[in-house]
Amino acid sequence: MYPSAMPPREVKIGDAAAFAGTTPRAIRHYHQIGLLPEPERGGDGRRRYGYDDMIRLLWIRKMSEAGISLDDMRAAFNEARDIEDVLGRLEETLAAQEADIKRQRAAVQRLQVVGSPLGLLSPLVTDRLSHLPSGALRPSDLEALLVTERIFGPLGAAIQASVFIILATHPGLRAEADRLVAADAALDDTVDPHDPQVEELAAQHCAHHKALHQAIEAAGLDVAEEKLFDLYDAEASGEEEVQMSAFEAVTKMPYGFSAARTRCVELTGQLLAEYISTDS
Repeated sequence: MYPSAMPPREVKIGDAAAFAGTTPRAIRHYHQIGLLPEPERGGDGRRRYGYDDMIRLLWIRKMSEAGISLDDMRAAFNEARDIEDVLGRLEETLAAQEADIKRQRAAVQRLQVVGSPLGLLSPLVTDRLSHLPSGALRPSDLEALLVTERIFGPLGAAIQASVFIILATHPGLRAEADRLVAADAALDDTVDPHDPQVEELAAQHCAHHKALHQAIEAAGLDVAEEKLFDLYDAEASGEEEVQMSAFEAVTKMPYGFSAARTRCVELTGQLLAEYISTDS
């Protein structure tokens, strides 16, 4: 036999939320944004929800599961926007989310294969360095690549990777790089920017860059760098992250260089520019 109890004509917010598969808090939010008309309150001061309210709540639940935003739901219910327009924009959003998930899974897989934070960098960078033995790359190397990729993009970081390949495979050049890093750190605020040691250190930096460049050419890494341009152009999708200019990056990245160290960097750049112009 079927139950003879009469169903209620109206229910309280808790019962409405339980049936629709949502929460009273969500229903109150629907009222606030105009997605669900607020029903009149009963004699006890509480809202009562009828059949039409429940149907609206069920449609809201279904549309939410489909990924339709609350704003689009409101527009659709008010017939202020064509549903085809809503669905078209939803399709674009879902496609973008799928692309994001694909990139995230690729990053996780690279992390699993590489077994270090190197896997979080772009594939262009990871592929160049993943053959190095464990521990060959220092945390400071990865930090430098991370910053370079942010400023100059994956291609810039992949080219810079040649330097770290050489440092990882040439102990003498690595030792000289460590000595220069220590000398840079000694250029604190107590050092006059025009102290002769600043110019001398800049010359040493320039000589070290020349030695790195020669080692890169001897190892054939410069040829690999040329191939990177073609590879990058072939894989570029037009959706790469917009990079900031080097000048803008310098004003935002808190390096905390002293005046002496800043001048050393500038002098090194000038010497390298002269070297490149005469060498070409």
